Amino acid sequence: MSASTGPIVTAAILRHTGAITDLSAADRRALLDRSNPQEGAVASATATLIRDVRERGDAALRDQCRRYDGVDLESLEVTPTARRDALDALDPTVRKAMERSAANISNVHRAFMPIPIGTTPEPGITIERRPDPLARVGVYAPGGRAAYPSSVLMGAIPARVAGVREVILCSPAGRTGMCSLLVLAAAELAGVDRVFAVGGAGAIAAMALGTESIPRVDKIVGPGNAYVAEAKLQLVGAVGIDSPAGPSELLVIADASSSPDVVATEMLAQAEHDPLACVVAICVGREVAERVARCLDEQIGPMPRSDVIAAALRGQGAVLSTTTMDEAVAFANAYAAEHVLIAVTDADEVVAMLRNAGTIFIGEFSSVAFGDYMTGANHVLPTGGLAHRYSGLSTLDFVRWTTMQRIDRAAAARLAPETMVFATSEGLPGHALAASQWEAAR
Repeated sequence: MSASTGPIVTAAILRHTGAITDLSAADRRALLDRSNPQEGAVASATATLIRDVRERGDAALRDQCRRYDGVDLESLEVTPTARRDALDALDPTVRKAMERSAANISNVHRAFMPIPIGTTPEPGITIERRPDPLARVGVYAPGGRAAYPSSVLMGAIPARVAGVREVILCSPAGRTGMCSLLVLAAAELAGVDRVFAVGGAGAIAAMALGTESIPRVDKIVGPGNAYVAEAKLQLVGAVGIDSPAGPSELLVIADASSSPDVVATEMLAQAEHDPLACVVAICVGREVAERVARCLDEQIGPMPRSDVIAAALRGQGAVLSTTTMDEAVAFANAYAAEHVLIAVTDADEVVAMLRNAGTIFIGEFSSVAFGDYMTGANHVLPTGGLAHRYSGLSTLDFVRWTTMQRIDRAAAARLAPETMVFATSEGLPGHALAASQWEAAR
């Protein structure tokens, strides 16, 4: 038996253990395909909610608030005074942490702000592209199982940095008829213009289509439950969206230099998000995998959200071993995780080989928790393998590019003959005529 084969001897709570090469085809598919098993039911229910908002506007939203949040709303909009009061009442230590996070998000995204670009493919022809900010953006903030003020900052601040004229926010109302005070405080800190105490698929429909109270937006960003994610997908023809989002994910690449306690702690931290969270460790060497698995066993018991963590580990958790780093990287690229933590010797060499990840954390000190809250990099990231083709949220998501073309007289004369050839070959004589008027200018 090779050093990496055979079952991992601890952490029976995990769904998958052993060597990557020993995974059955079904187990490998289960790890790589993280689609929602309730997809059909969710899609049907979401379509009904969207249709209701399309047909009845605010009345539909009020009915949905009564049905799902158990609250009768006099007004869907939260007053500016309530938002300011929420910020003023914030615990000073929490406010200080939020302000530091907000400052870092602003600094990072200003550095990533796109700039106008131009080129001259041949003399007399100038092509330019200019980033123009979107007019109005909607940010969604969850408020069911947990409220995430950090997501408010991550969505609204880059929009502001990009120059978006108006930012609105939707978040579910609690039993008091008010959004989470933490969410309201974050909205005020981030410079959100208007806040609505509306949640779920209905809120997405309202922002995408517009209602009597909620204005139609150009783009919707921010995480949410399966119904929120499905609503964004169903409305993509009416509104722009960020990458479709699902449960939190973490893949760790570890070797003998890694601290198994650190790897286990990072996995447990991401698993506490949701019973559907996906946490995987790929360990170079069976002994490394066994140490990580033992640490998971030891640490899970005292965790306050151990029931949520255990459900995630049973459903989607894995500690797998490989014999080579190349094998570990190949699996990581196939998995395309939301978060990837590289806790190995020569981490920079591994990073250079990674192509599919929402965001990469390099070295053990680079805890994913720091990225979730404080570093300024965005935590609104692609999940479910979509890092193969989507990127994390940035200022690029809040601009559209306008292309400008300038052609002088001499260049027009040079372009005319071959443009006429193209147009004629495509059966478009009007195009050929438009070009021919400049041919004599040669």
